[in-house]
Amino acid sequence: MPTSPLPRRTLLGTGLAAPLLLLRPARAAEPVDVELVLALDVSRSVDPVEQEMQFAGYAAAFRDRRLIDGIANGALGQVAVTLFTWSDWHIQEHLIPWTRIDGAESAGRFAAAIEAAPRRTWLYTSISGAVDFASRLFGQGYEGTRRVVDISGDGVNNSGRPLAEARAEALAKGIVLNGLAVLDRNPQPWAAGLPPVDSYYRDEVIGGPGAFLMVAEGFDAFETAVKRKIIREIAAAPPPGPQVERASA
Repeated sequence: MPTSPLPRRTLLGTGLAAPLLLLRPARAAEPVDVELVLALDVSRSVDPVEQEMQFAGYAAAFRDRRLIDGIANGALGQVAVTLFTWSDWHIQEHLIPWTRIDGAESAGRFAAAIEAAPRRTWLYTSISGAVDFASRLFGQGYEGTRRVVDISGDGVNNSGRPLAEARAEALAKGIVLNGLAVLDRNPQPWAAGLPPVDSYYRDEVIGGPGAFLMVAEGFDAFETAVKRKIIREIAAAPPPGPQVERASA
């Protein structure tokens, strides 16, 4: 049985729809004071207790009144934050998508998402892989006046491409690399002969305008360290400060 031809009005409507879709402007990125990527080390040198201290420290930071006040004092009064864990060169797990934080309520939701995120442990330590992954996360719905990567870890790069290459490419894109180095009070046997992690992060990891390193004197000092670090990172006009700060429990 032959099909009846479509009405002329339908054909015209169909023909006009495609060009209109093509001409529809892309959604503009939302401006924020800072785009902040949080990158947490979950390699085998971080045991389950220490990993829990990391997650708890970040969650506590986003419930801290000083951090919330710092966000409010920005020119736009809002920041965008995302979080992933990293280990081997090919293992990065994006746990919390980009989230706009503009007050206590949204900061509290972000803290709750951190607490609910899965905990997993892998093997090696690829800071270069973490930097590469973090660099690709920017420009996804937000446009910050600054782009900052906050890398926490307790070891040196031992997987993936040379860290110097990944670092140089990130800096060339205008990304600031800050570090949170954790001094392990019970170092693993394989760490013998390696450079001190705080010196390594200072010399090989951090970079960009105003970049700094926060050193946690053990995982029990992590919460104090991460609060101070993020408050400094989201400041509207980060005050001049030491390149290396230290926090103890």
